[in-house]
Amino acid sequence: MEMMEFIKVVILGMFEGLTEFAPVSSTGHMILVDEMWLKTDLFLGDYVANTFKVFIQLGSILAVVVIFRDRFRELLLSSQKSKRARLKWSHIITGLLPAAILGFLFEDFIDEHLFMLETVLIGLGAGAVFMIAADLHQPKEWKESVDQINHRQAFTIGMFQCLSLWPGFSRSGATISAGVLMGLSHRAAADFTFIMAVPIMLGASSLSIVNNLSYFQWTAIPYFAVGFLSAFLFALLSIRFFLKLINHVKLIPFAIYRFLLIVVICFLYF
Repeated sequence: MEMMEFIKVVILGMFEGLTEFAPVSSTGHMILVDEMWLKTDLFLGDYVANTFKVFIQLGSILAVVVIFRDRFRELLLSSQKSKRARLKWSHIITGLLPAAILGFLFEDFIDEHLFMLETVLIGLGAGAVFMIAADLHQPKEWKESVDQINHRQAFTIGMFQCLSLWPGFSRSGATISAGVLMGLSHRAAADFTFIMAVPIMLGASSLSIVNNLSYFQWTAIPYFAVGFLSAFLFALLSIRFFLKLINHVKLIPFAIYRFLLIVVICFLYF
């Protein structure tokens, strides 16, 4: 691994870790940065580079598991039959099924046709509009804790999560916005988003790796390892910061950032 290539995978991991759980689209940022400046496809190859962008998300997922370790321990040990109002695996499964099914059916199409600059810009804009609409929504009563979520709300959030299959839309932007529209507080919606992200992103990463295994070369392992570690460390920092911030600033500032990013990218690229 040459030093410049090492720096490039660290930078890509940094963008993944910093943006994975902010409603700005980590996939969109990685595609934009990679296509405009880093060009990892030149030393990894097209298919392996796409898999790399998916694989390093596992670093961010590990950061979620570390930060929410008490919640996951409780989920593993609690009984599904408990009558207490607590978040259960059935809520998580209900929420992740729609996007998991669509992602499985259209994974090849998404990889081949949607991982490009123009589609990311469309996703950034559409996601920003959706986030503003969510912030302008004022329910009669907020549910402050993720433990108050019901299965109807979980399923609705899961349906909106399907929008995040379009690169640039943002998984957290789609699901937090949907949660807010369903009456959850921004923090409760963010907690559900992060917890639900673990199984669905683990499945998406595994599927991408299996589908592109024939293109994989053992020489790529150091790149994957460095990118994974970079994403993990930066995600640890960004998740803690975001969870403290989200109930105070809400979604509109992130939507404004997305519009500004579109303008900057169009100016630089086109």
